[in-house]
Amino acid sequence: MEQRTWYKNPEMIIALSALFLGLITASISIYSASIDRAYARASVWPRLELSRSVMAESFSYNVANNGTGPAIIKHTLVKLNDEYINNWWDIASFSRVTQSYIGGGTIPAGEVIKPLVYRGDSTAHILELDRSIEIQICYCSIYDECWFVDRQNSHTRVGGCGRTPAYAFEQ
Repeated sequence: MEQRTWYKNPEMIIALSALFLGLITASISIYSASIDRAYARASVWPRLELSRSVMAESFSYNVANNGTGPAIIKHTLVKLNDEYINNWWDIASFSRVTQSYIGGGTIPAGEVIKPLVYRGDSTAHILELDRSIEIQICYCSIYDECWFVDRQNSHTRVGGCGRTPAYAFEQ
């Protein structure tokens, strides 16, 4: 009986063809799974936007989640004249305000919260004070993709929000 070389053996050709097709199928499956994961992440991206509302006798800050998924707030930093404050009551002019919590928590997609609402005779002194206030929020998606947003609505992607700083805003 004549000895065939291994690559001319019909069983070996069938086995190698099956192996090749299996590798192609596995590659396509891996690629498809990565596309599915990217789509899943994109379908729940939060996007926080900070704004203010000014009327003759009222003033408010607004935090809106204009993304497609919930925004998990890790911490908020608020500065007045380059000095961190822990709550709105640290500002004397904000003694007559209504507050909502923005130090942590979750904002669902499409929701708007008002962390500060001032009602008074005139908002002129609040507008003057507003020029000295900086707000920065670190928030994440449910997939732990995180961003910082500031009052100019500049979004900076970060690797994570890390530990909450001792000077973080408490309300």
